[in-house]
Amino acid sequence: MDQLWVRYCFLCDLIDAFFLYPLRIVMKRRVALIVETSGSYGREVLTGIMRFMRTHDEWSVFLDQRDLTAKPPSWLASWAGDGIISRATTPKLVEAVAATGVPLVELTDRRGDLGFPHIWSNDGTIGKLGAEHLLDRGFRHFGFCGFEGEAWSERREEAFLHYIQPLAASWKVYHSAWHGTRTRPWEEEQRQLADWLRSIPKPLGIMACNDLRAQHVLEACSKAQLKVPEEVAVLGVDNDQLLCQLCDPPLSSVIPNAKAIGYRAAEILSQLMADESLEEREHLIEPLGVATRLSTDGVAIDTPEVAAALSYIRENACRGLTVEEVVQKVPVSRSTLERQLRKHLNRSPQQEIRHVQLKRVRELLATTELSLEKIAYLCGFEHPEYMHVVFKRENNMTPGDYRRQAQP
Repeated sequence: MDQLWVRYCFLCDLIDAFFLYPLRIVMKRRVALIVETSGSYGREVLTGIMRFMRTHDEWSVFLDQRDLTAKPPSWLASWAGDGIISRATTPKLVEAVAATGVPLVELTDRRGDLGFPHIWSNDGTIGKLGAEHLLDRGFRHFGFCGFEGEAWSERREEAFLHYIQPLAASWKVYHSAWHGTRTRPWEEEQRQLADWLRSIPKPLGIMACNDLRAQHVLEACSKAQLKVPEEVAVLGVDNDQLLCQLCDPPLSSVIPNAKAIGYRAAEILSQLMADESLEEREHLIEPLGVATRLSTDGVAIDTPEVAAALSYIRENACRGLTVEEVVQKVPVSRSTLERQLRKHLNRSPQQEIRHVQLKRVRELLATTELSLEKIAYLCGFEHPEYMHVVFKRENNMTPGDYRRQAQP
């Protein structure tokens, strides 16, 4: 009986080896990734896709190494694959893909909705983070520097202006073409940017639509002999580590969650290839926060004592700081501190301490696996339950929900 069982198991292994294993190889999904590899954002998107592939579907992937502005490859029109994730979708590609019926997940945020399931960064939140970052530093004169005709830049500009206008003394916007025949020669572009910067009162907080645009602004500041960050603070978007460190001074930047975008795109494509229905076609992924470097490392408050108090709060809020301790350490009365912070930041000293603490909580939730108890301790909350209550009140979601959104 034992010998019969051994022979049966051996026969099953042979069947699996000769018939089922090759079938598994044949059944791999063929997926085309039309994602730029020339920039950090595209590479982060690909990292998110790779993470999904390692734990889920078996995909046979074709990666078209490219620049973001390159045209979609001509072979896509006749490609007989199972799915596409694209950061370079054009109306012509939409027409070709629609004719083949191949599922496509759209990551191209340069235009409006092209009719496919799409995953974008939440540009509204990116603009809001940029506004808060500069408002927190006491700026009341602002500028936004973007690219004309780029939907993602326009969305960030709209949100930025929405949040700064109630508190701004002045603001101006600068646009020019990113690509194509309408682009200006570099020297002319720099002259116009420098003239625009000179026309705005100082100290000035500038948000650029991305890190490349922020680098243009920093070069123009140098041309106009404007000091950064003393006269002009500059903030970019994408947190391209290499580009940010190459800037002089190093560039502060909003951090989009590109890995989560890639992961979510792969997840949705997997559902589409399995003929599963989707509840929503649009998915917006929240940014992770702001990476602060020297380009915004300053405070635009005229009173030195108040500026010193604000710096002290930002350096010490996460160790359980109190307003009484701030007043003892910095030569400023409590009433003056209260009045000046409400004037410049629209917050009381206690609210500013809490603001700094919650900002650190969001950063740790998005970038670490630390427990809520540990995060509460590191951010100056005596009890994690109280941190939970304050976080939910200020962010309209629990810390756990925020972490799941930031780290799919």
